[in-house]
Amino acid sequence: MSTFVLVHGAWHGGWSWRWVREQLESHGHRVFTPTMTGVGERTHLISTNITLDTVINDVIGTLKYEDLLDVVLVGHSFAGPVITGVADRIPSRIKQLIYLDAAILENGESMNSCISPEIVLERQRLADESSGGLSYPIPSAEKLGIIDLQQWDYIKRFLTPHPTSTYSSDLYIKGKPGDGFPCTYITCTDPLYEPLVWARRRAEQYGWTVLEIATGHDAMISSPEKTAQFFMEISD
Repeated sequence: MSTFVLVHGAWHGGWSWRWVREQLESHGHRVFTPTMTGVGERTHLISTNITLDTVINDVIGTLKYEDLLDVVLVGHSFAGPVITGVADRIPSRIKQLIYLDAAILENGESMNSCISPEIVLERQRLADESSGGLSYPIPSAEKLGIIDLQQWDYIKRFLTPHPTSTYSSDLYIKGKPGDGFPCTYITCTDPLYEPLVWARRRAEQYGWTVLEIATGHDAMISSPEKTAQFFMEISD
């Protein structure tokens, strides 16, 4: 059996993996779902001081204090650079990496330096209007690839604004993303999440295994059974 640490994307929290966690645990796997500082049940800690280093250390803390080894580390969307940073800093605890429709940053890059300038400007405008620049407001169901309105009505209660400083701060790693680990990239294709198409191209350039899942960007919510099955097959 495998030990999974599932890391959520922007606006989400550890709660977003609950359905995938149930699937994995029903097959005997151990599953941990840390929440980053400033979102989810930790939204009360939001500040302009939260950087990529902060949220990387959130996940490192889970691995260290739960004393986890041979971890299958999964990152969704914004959590791509988070798991990259974790693997770079504590490689002895990591078995492999799975990027679920996730960003891939190299050393010295930030999320804002890699995504479309038009998206950066629009998000910053919304952040300025809603919170004085502190946080990006919750996106629409369409932007997260969720088409089931009943599903959306449920999960939007748990989404929280995301600290903008995590998008403007740089990632610092010693080598290339995923160096020394088996890496798999899973692209969500129905619909395709356009803001991260560039990340899939990077995964292909690195020679990683690239798979596709026919669901929206929030695969762990829109298709938890299929997502869990992918994770189990990859980790075998």
